[in-house]
Amino acid sequence: MADAPPPGRPADRPGPSELRDPIIRQELKRASVWFALGLAVLAVIFLAQPLLLIFGGIVLASIFDGGTRLLGRVLPIGRGWRLLIVVIAAFAFLFGTIWLAGVQLSAQAAAFRVTLETQISRLLALGAAYGFEAPSVSADQLIEQAMGSVGRLTSAVGTAVGVVTNLVMILVIGLFIAVEPRLYERGLAWMLPSASRDRFYRTMDRMGYTMRRLMAGRLVGMAVEGVGTWLLLMVGGVPMAALLGLLTGILAFLPNIGAIISGLLIVLIGFSAGVDTGLWAVFVYAAVQIVDGYLIVPYVARRTVDLAPALVLGAQLIFGALFGILGLALADPIVAMAKAALEQKSEDDAPDVSIP
Repeated sequence: MADAPPPGRPADRPGPSELRDPIIRQELKRASVWFALGLAVLAVIFLAQPLLLIFGGIVLASIFDGGTRLLGRVLPIGRGWRLLIVVIAAFAFLFGTIWLAGVQLSAQAAAFRVTLETQISRLLALGAAYGFEAPSVSADQLIEQAMGSVGRLTSAVGTAVGVVTNLVMILVIGLFIAVEPRLYERGLAWMLPSASRDRFYRTMDRMGYTMRRLMAGRLVGMAVEGVGTWLLLMVGGVPMAALLGLLTGILAFLPNIGAIISGLLIVLIGFSAGVDTGLWAVFVYAAVQIVDGYLIVPYVARRTVDLAPALVLGAQLIFGALFGILGLALADPIVAMAKAALEQKSEDDAPDVSIP
């Protein structure tokens, strides 16, 4: 029989430095959770650029996967062959656009900058004539400041080599994911508890569906805005109609902000050729935006996820200020994926009120 403790001494209980104390273990668990959250925040801050590149690859993979699924409705061949056709078509379009912009539009691009500087100088002079004194800055410096204020670019995307490297990384990641998307989905599910895997698969299916539909609608909107702007500007005799159509189509990938930038460019170039041409440019911009805003965007929203314009614009401003051009371009898909995941979670957590 163990000896009793001497009189006046407390019983042998765990001290505050002993891990076998239940209170100490509970507090350590809480501290570890907060420590892990802090590490996660730091990881997101310092690894933001690689994470955005990975997400950009996922967005590209969703485009390839959506095209492969759509092609499967008319071509009863294997998925690998359909994916190959989609990738070849995408590369053909990419190199065709580069050739058009680099060969046929090179002279227009040089004239475009000169015309833009001239129009900005006229606007500054007009403002000064009405008493709106602007700081002593040239039009060329104003353009450089506007381009630099789009977002804080990190060193990885601050040079042309960095831009090309990032695009190649996004392309490679997108191709790998598009070839075998279920492989990476199962890998992520393997790291989760068994009881949570069914919910994870449902969430991933919903996010994938939303991403495919969102990107399909975005590509349709880009094509409609780019081709429509080009044809209508060409009919009205607006200079550099092909270049303006190409820029409008590319900027249509950025909702809200892209439309504002392309509209300013169209109006400035239009008025450089005269008042009548400028008014026609304003009409073209308004018509294209009305078609996109009242026909294409509502249809895409009904088929995918309805995002409030203010929410998208706020996300673009935040991501653009934090992560530069890449964050600005991926802000809309990130918000859409977050909303799809939250909606799926709310549906899974909703009580079952079905009558047996």
